[in-house]
Amino acid sequence: MSGRSFNRNTSYKEETDRDRPTQLHTGTPVSYRQEAHDRWSNNRPPDDQPDQVQTFAGWTIGISSGILAEHILAHPCIVLRRQCQVHHTATWYHLTPFTLLPVMYKLQQQQGMSALWKGISSAFVCQGVQMVSETVISEITPLPKEISRHHTVKKHMQHLLLKGLAFVVTTPFLVSSLVETVQSDVSSERPGVFNCVTEGVTRLMGMGSTQFTKLIPIWKLLLPTGLVGLSRYIIMQMARYTVITTIQQEEQEKRQAAISEEGYFQTKSMYDIHFPEMLANFTGGFLADMMFFPLETVLHRLYLQGTRTIIDNTDTGVSVIPINTSYQGIIDCFRDIILEEGLSGLYKGFGALLLQYAIHAAILRLAKFLFNKLSSEFAARNKNTGRL
Repeated sequence: MSGRSFNRNTSYKEETDRDRPTQLHTGTPVSYRQEAHDRWSNNRPPDDQPDQVQTFAGWTIGISSGILAEHILAHPCIVLRRQCQVHHTATWYHLTPFTLLPVMYKLQQQQGMSALWKGISSAFVCQGVQMVSETVISEITPLPKEISRHHTVKKHMQHLLLKGLAFVVTTPFLVSSLVETVQSDVSSERPGVFNCVTEGVTRLMGMGSTQFTKLIPIWKLLLPTGLVGLSRYIIMQMARYTVITTIQQEEQEKRQAAISEEGYFQTKSMYDIHFPEMLANFTGGFLADMMFFPLETVLHRLYLQGTRTIIDNTDTGVSVIPINTSYQGIIDCFRDIILEEGLSGLYKGFGALLLQYAIHAAILRLAKFLFNKLSSEFAARNKNTGRL
């Protein structure tokens, strides 16, 4: 009798607790729990991931914007920047983009639009050679090609060694690519697609045949190129990590605030998924290019010395000039530039770099607009689908 009374009382207590209105963490009555759940479900795709169409659209915008900003539209600026860097007798230093615009216009009038995109195929070839070099080295050695922040310090050092070796292997092809980029179309024939490879191999195999010319032996350029390339890579990765980490922390705070205030998770939009990576690449590239611009000027002059290259005159844009220098090495080149051209001589063509990243920033703005626009449309579509 007493046992049955105890069970009955217990059952009554359980029913009472189950029917009594309780409170959520946000102080929301239980009667509104279903409404909050419905709002969360309508705004949250399965597994908090965008659907395949949204993913494809995001990757398409990201990849297209990256190729357009870093390669296609940036190449005329790279051509002008390099021509200014190796023009040792130039009167105009072009430290701002405004002085470069008349030169670009005159070059286009004299030689056509192709004059501003010369050497673009060799740039892609060099990137391919570097990627293949990294893959081959990682396959025949224990050096890792890919790492994450969870790897040990030893793995990070091995990864940096791999990158440095890849830059060293690519050096002869970078030299031949520079020649194709800066030489004038008026005074030379247009090179073939794979001419960069053949010229690079020729420069590499002719290491001992330069004693009677001003050509710098390729073995003297391997270590400086590897160190500069590796240093740029480290700066870029540090900047990328800082930008991405900061954005992720801000996103996490916003999501936590949405959970506390709204009672449901805030899903990631296309902008949140793809744009931080693009912004990180932009920041890392701009910072690295600014920091190593003087070293790049020195290396480009050493690459070109003794090649009998004729470039467009960046002072006028309507004539050509031969490159005739006699630097003995990196230190001698630094000293001669500072003594003869001043400290600003190390920054010749810096305006082209500013113009390049101004175009890149404009493309980022366009990509941001497209991400936000498509994210709104996908969110509205998912909400309407959920209501159905």
